[in-house]
Amino acid sequence: MSDQRTELEKLGEFGLIDHLTKDFVNQNPSTTFGIGDDAAVISISDDDAKLISTDMLIEGVHFNLMYMPLKHLGYKAVAVNISDICAMNGTAEQITVSIAVSNRFPVEALEELYDGIRTACSIYNVDLIGGDTTSSLSGLSISITVIGSAKKKDITYRSGAKENDLLVATGDLGAAYMGLQILEREKVVYSTNPEIQPDLDGHDYIIERQLKPEARKDIILFLKELELKPTSMIDISDGLASEIMHLCKSSKVGCHVYDEKIPIDAKTSMTALDFNLDPSTCALNGGEDYELLFTVPQSDFEKVKGNPHMSIIGHITNEADGIYFIDKSGSAIELQAQGWNHLND
Repeated sequence: MSDQRTELEKLGEFGLIDHLTKDFVNQNPSTTFGIGDDAAVISISDDDAKLISTDMLIEGVHFNLMYMPLKHLGYKAVAVNISDICAMNGTAEQITVSIAVSNRFPVEALEELYDGIRTACSIYNVDLIGGDTTSSLSGLSISITVIGSAKKKDITYRSGAKENDLLVATGDLGAAYMGLQILEREKVVYSTNPEIQPDLDGHDYIIERQLKPEARKDIILFLKELELKPTSMIDISDGLASEIMHLCKSSKVGCHVYDEKIPIDAKTSMTALDFNLDPSTCALNGGEDYELLFTVPQSDFEKVKGNPHMSIIGHITNEADGIYFIDKSGSAIELQAQGWNHLND
């Protein structure tokens, strides 16, 4: 071990993954694609593949049980993993669930957690097939591995975007982040005076987007109905800006994304302004929307145009042109990823 000390936040989550895994070489021909996308791709026949992804949620880092019900937590833990399979244009089929739990949690609390997991399994048509349970010195940690399937010809990677492709986002963005702001505000109020009841009226939509996000399995079905295969795709978990930069890095392209085209719900915008925040900044950097971001050739414009589930928010450019955010005045600002970094204190 070297005497040199490099702080984790200097590399960031994805930089750390790249650094730690750079010397690993795949040794099995069945490993079609390993690290570097939303899911790994394992070949099972000439035509078919399995998709595998895993994610971990840590109490105090990814969730706060002061306002996150355990049933919602179980549901969310499953949904965010299924989102990774959707981002590969695949179908989730099985999950394993591993938890580390301290003795401050009774059996009844874990029953609530697994009730949420069971609800998600039912809605998304996936099977719980195993996992692990162990003790924790403090708090609760959940790790879920999801297994999906896809035809090899249908799998969509982050690396396929081409110059002049259209950049498309599903749903609306920034709501989950604003839901978190409401919950954090009310947590502070409650901590100061437990007699004051939380003021959550009128915020149902954005709070649900934070506490109970949905994987966009429906979008995969819509794409099949439209006979549309994206050239690249990723799910929006760490903020729109971060995901755009991942697509561009993997595809070796540039991008222009337009402020006026970013889909933001009216309630999200109003709440952001109440917090003196710019709605577009919340959409770019907030994270946890679990919508899909993908690119399609311009020849597919008519298939996407006017679709209520999708918004064309920009286009792909040459790598040398860079990655830019075009504001409402037409000014080009170099895009910066300021979203969630799991390794920051």
